[in-house]
Amino acid sequence: MLSRMFNIPVVPPEYRANFNLLFWDIGWFGILSGSAVNFLNVYATRLGASGFQIGLLAALPAVVTLIFAIPAGGWLEKRAVGRTVAWGTVINRLGYLLWIPLPWLFGNQGQVWSLIVLALLMGLPLTIVTVGFNAMFAVAVPSEWRAYVAGGRNIVYAVTFIISSLGSGYLLDHIPFPTGYQIVFGIGFLGAMLSSYQLFFIKPVSSANTPEPRPAPIERHTRTGWTGALRLDIWRGPFAAILLGMLFFHFAQYMAFPLFPLYMVRVLKLTDAEIGIGTALFYLTMLLGSTQLYRLVRRVGNHKVTAWGVAFLCLYPILLALSRNVFGYYVLSTLCGGIWGMVNGAYANYLLDHIPTHDRPAHLAWYNVVLNAGILAGSLAAPELARFVGLAWALLIIGSLRFLAGMALLRWGNPHRGLEKTTDGTVLESRR
Repeated sequence: MLSRMFNIPVVPPEYRANFNLLFWDIGWFGILSGSAVNFLNVYATRLGASGFQIGLLAALPAVVTLIFAIPAGGWLEKRAVGRTVAWGTVINRLGYLLWIPLPWLFGNQGQVWSLIVLALLMGLPLTIVTVGFNAMFAVAVPSEWRAYVAGGRNIVYAVTFIISSLGSGYLLDHIPFPTGYQIVFGIGFLGAMLSSYQLFFIKPVSSANTPEPRPAPIERHTRTGWTGALRLDIWRGPFAAILLGMLFFHFAQYMAFPLFPLYMVRVLKLTDAEIGIGTALFYLTMLLGSTQLYRLVRRVGNHKVTAWGVAFLCLYPILLALSRNVFGYYVLSTLCGGIWGMVNGAYANYLLDHIPTHDRPAHLAWYNVVLNAGILAGSLAAPELARFVGLAWALLIIGSLRFLAGMALLRWGNPHRGLEKTTDGTVLESRR
């Protein structure tokens, strides 16, 4: 009965181990995200960080990835992606341990700048992880099961995020500052290490029924010299339209992030517990929306789910700018969580639908370049925009940009004209 209600298919035995490991991985990662990561910007804001400094927390890792993503893609092509990604997460996440002693070592501004430096240092191993994870996911999960696994990961992530967010908010309201944050950072570090542990056991699988995406035409002579090393041929193929659309999306997405904690703490005057409840509501509705992701992708495909979801993400910054109390914050969190569940579950599979199987690391490396270019530009532009027009108007403008990004993806984000969608959301050539 539950299987019919939530449209849960029967997983073949040969895939269950990988799927379970991916679910455990994201579950522990949800503990990290709901605790340490969720409250980092709030902590920095309470220390007196400026919008520029909060922007740097996201921008500096993006700078590192911009520099090293393409070399990382070539480097990963020569190695076992799964184990390399697992070790990359371990090295990256050791940085969370170093957050804990900062209040004992530095004053407020010293802590803020230390967090910024640690974000920069953690960015190098994070580059390997961000470039390699989707490639690892692609070889660990057959294409016809990707929407199911992505939706399931969203559900598990939402559950653990909700628990850790509510628990962290409670601790922060009942334990003196900054000791409560040190405990929350310790909880996050534990979740991070247990998440990394799961990744070491994921194995590649093969499926005779997995359709091969149509390779983009590649001119062999472009593979020589520095242009070949940079794989600029990808920008001459159909994937370029997707890269540009995702660049626009991530720019509009990350513009809002440095402004959210400033508006919540300085304008709405929210407590840590109230912020925790709001994020819990967000991920609760993300969980509920994710239960329908598999069915929705089968009906309209990853492209349309991603594009329309991106467009409707405009509601979060717009409604936040219009909120005047904690009730408005709770309403927008509840409404927008389900939308993010659709986007978060579909957009990686949307990318994989359009990447040739034999050339994933290079294409994903370029995607991570545009992702981090969007993070860098958005994180640095947002504080300047807010300085000129104010926090509320900046959020309204960012919401408009998110809607335009979704419309751009809908219009130009499916470059394979003349393709028809299969029931699992992948694409095949139409019979003309």
